[in-house]
Amino acid sequence: MSESGAEVVVGGAGTVANAASAVVAASATGAAGGWRRATGIAGTAIGVIAAGAAAGVALERMTVGRGMRAKARLALDSTGPYGGLRGTPGTAYADDGTELYYEVDDVEPQGGPANRRRRLFGRKAPLPVTVVFSHGYCLNQDSWHFQRAALRGVVRTVHWDQRSHGRSGRGNAQTRDGEPVTIDQLGRDLKAVVDAAVPEGPIVLVGHSMGGMTVMALAALHPELIRDRVVATAFVGTSSGRLGEVNFGLPVAGVNAVRRVLPGVLKALGQQAALVEKGRRATADLFAGVIKRYSFASRDVDPAVARFAERMIEGTPIDVVAEFYPAFTDHDKTEALACFTGIPVLVLAGIGDLVTPSEHSEAIADLLPDAELVLVPDAGHLVMLEHPEVVTDRLADLLTRAGAVPAGATVNGYGSTSSTAQPG
Repeated sequence: MSESGAEVVVGGAGTVANAASAVVAASATGAAGGWRRATGIAGTAIGVIAAGAAAGVALERMTVGRGMRAKARLALDSTGPYGGLRGTPGTAYADDGTELYYEVDDVEPQGGPANRRRRLFGRKAPLPVTVVFSHGYCLNQDSWHFQRAALRGVVRTVHWDQRSHGRSGRGNAQTRDGEPVTIDQLGRDLKAVVDAAVPEGPIVLVGHSMGGMTVMALAALHPELIRDRVVATAFVGTSSGRLGEVNFGLPVAGVNAVRRVLPGVLKALGQQAALVEKGRRATADLFAGVIKRYSFASRDVDPAVARFAERMIEGTPIDVVAEFYPAFTDHDKTEALACFTGIPVLVLAGIGDLVTPSEHSEAIADLLPDAELVLVPDAGHLVMLEHPEVVTDRLADLLTRAGAVPAGATVNGYGSTSSTAQPG
């Protein structure tokens, strides 16, 4: 952590129309009851989590009818502008043959919009650095939408989907050989993507949540790559270990109950994927409230952004959710952090993160004394969607500190999630 200690920044966000309630509201009692009838014991475990989430959204759920909520979701799905950015597609192959989908956004040729380059970094063009973005659990590469929009054409970027997520293939080792998912496997996957998409030149690694753990696993497996080619790293809302101690904002009795039954419940749900997916659709309102509770901390997130997050999470099959969950309990890459000593590092987290609490980011920064630690008030786990202007600004500064550009500049207002914002 820098000598001045953690920097606390405030991301701007405007007020949101009452339509936000229509997106996330649900009748907790009715929806949870239907879920229990459909899945038996699974409903008990999910109900414990839902009860914690319901505390913050119960009032707005009671004020809006289910039909109106469904219409609001359809309207946002048809008009939501997020997640539509596409680049040059490519495929890497993991060591077990799994197809890993990635996209490349190249630097614009000379004569492009120099004014944007100046606004982000100053007057000189960036050096040939490639920024590789790794997304989190139950998300996909589109979770970096705002940062991708802001850096598009300015620096070369690679966005990829983790195995069994997004457009990447289901993990062969899991479906064919019955092997469990491990964070080390994800680190090997990232190495395959780097070899295919960035065979040479300096690299900046950016990882959110599970993506940050993937970056740590890459360092543990290939420290020479970090030493020889990585010029900067950003860890966003992630952890180097001890995730089994996270209470997810629940009371002690509730979280202990969840820890006891959730692994077995998820495994059982994964074996009945078709039935469970029908249950998820039937209880979409309940899960919308849970997703919002564990994704965001501020109350005025753009409804389209909230729905965008829902779609990504809902798009992750329940058997994939079940496959990946045990890997987090075993995750411990504390020793691998030493590989990042001596290069610019950004450690950023939302203070209201209930999934990977900001204390885990502070622990990472404590082991990297020269890292910049940024704690964002009024921000949850999906801080890059909730306060994208803060994350983008700090990434621009990170590229500056890496020597890719001579002078950084604030990205003012680019990618705000207020209800009046224009999407990037």
